[in-house]
Amino acid sequence: MRIGKLFIVVVLMAWMRVAAQGAGNEKDERARLVALENAWNQAQIHRDGEALNRLVTDNFVYTDTDGTVMNKLRFIADIKDPSTVTNSLANDDVSVFLYPGMAIVIGRYHVKGTNQGKPYDHYGRFTDTWISSNGQWMCAASHTNAIKKPAQ
Repeated sequence: MRIGKLFIVVVLMAWMRVAAQGAGNEKDERARLVALENAWNQAQIHRDGEALNRLVTDNFVYTDTDGTVMNKLRFIADIKDPSTVTNSLANDDVSVFLYPGMAIVIGRYHVKGTNQGKPYDHYGRFTDTWISSNGQWMCAASHTNAIKKPAQ
């Protein structure tokens, strides 16, 4: 009987260590995905199509605030369009939901710039669906919608 209790204690200790390691891995993955979201923002600011090409899947689909749906090529071409200048783009209120092989990242964004010489200052929310393959995260779908300026 005593050996049975010892076995249970050893199994529980091993399980707690594995659970703690898994929690650390989840924390690392969440931080990694937030960093990728921030890299995406920088790529948009700098109109870096190559960086965006590495962040999204080949069959990426984007739904813009006005309901326009774009594939990867159109999305990257839109970001590279010189008539739109993004001066700043920042996320906040970001949450990451992890699932086996995929993650959903939601958050709020604020973007400022000019479009065809006219200034804009937009607030919105985004939902990005990321998939993991061979340890690399890539975004498969993104949806944005406009919101009013949050109360300060």
